[in-house]
Amino acid sequence: MTEKLTKKYFYYDLPEELIAQTPLKERTNSRLMMLNREKKTIEHKYFYDIIDYLNPGDCVVINNTKVIPGRLYGKKSTGANIEILLLKELDENTWECLTKPAKRLKLNTEVIFSESLKGKVVADKDQGIKHIKFKCEGSFHDIVENIGEMPLPPYIKEDLKEKNRYQTIYAEKTGSSAAPTAGLHFTSELMDRIKKKGVKIVYITLHVGLGTFRPVKTEYITDHKMHSEYYEIDQENADIINETIKSSKRVISVGTTSTRTLETIGSHDGKVKPGYGWTDIFLYPGYKFKIVDALITNFHLPESTLLMLVSAFASKDYIFKAYEEAIKEKYRFFSFGDAMFIY
Repeated sequence: MTEKLTKKYFYYDLPEELIAQTPLKERTNSRLMMLNREKKTIEHKYFYDIIDYLNPGDCVVINNTKVIPGRLYGKKSTGANIEILLLKELDENTWECLTKPAKRLKLNTEVIFSESLKGKVVADKDQGIKHIKFKCEGSFHDIVENIGEMPLPPYIKEDLKEKNRYQTIYAEKTGSSAAPTAGLHFTSELMDRIKKKGVKIVYITLHVGLGTFRPVKTEYITDHKMHSEYYEIDQENADIINETIKSSKRVISVGTTSTRTLETIGSHDGKVKPGYGWTDIFLYPGYKFKIVDALITNFHLPESTLLMLVSAFASKDYIFKAYEEAIKEKYRFFSFGDAMFIY
């Protein structure tokens, strides 16, 4: 099998000081690297400049998922500390969870999270995943909002002072275990300016879970299995995308989650269909994009499926040249970092 399909082919060295630990005070003040796929150029702008690169008739596709403050801390009856991350709701008050330390949570183990919330392991899966049935006094979601922490990635060491900074300003549908971070750069004012320019905004939903942030552990990326994530798009928004395509205007995807959703619902005749379901689509070099014409995205972790996706969209060599430039220019990386526009 070719070296280009190995995990290590997507590795790069990143100085730790370039990992953004906190969001900028003003969302649109992030830097924006402009990548022209045709000319293979690299330009340096700021995110508020994005308006200059959007054309009337284009549509910008955003993921309106909302992050659950789903990191919960509890104790077993023995006093042992337990940490869980809510991944997805399986049925009423039963959740798939990522647990730590997983070996302490056997089948039927009970965990106390607060006076009003307890949980019991009802299924034991692999790689630290358990199904937990919760008992609560009152609304489960209200309790989680009160006692849960935002599930910041492990590379962010500083506390988040404002919970809403790990949410997009258009977050609406609760269900994500992580933020669709490319959308964190938008403000209400920028969204209004985009609409006034004649650019359409399309809302889709993909609840971010393990499929997005679980690392690749196999030597060959073709052996990696994506965890499924829930998506939905209604008729009205599907129609806007199809009208944009028919008019030969651009479908501009905000983030890898929007991109994966669009490529899931897209057909080879260049149309999208409304609907909902679960996607485990894995986009890596060699994939031919059906719907997405341009992509707004952050800078991604080495060897991650997200880095493989952008390498598929713009070529691995070009993306790695851009990352080398970003490191040289001291861009801020990952969730609270800077962005790029690949067009």
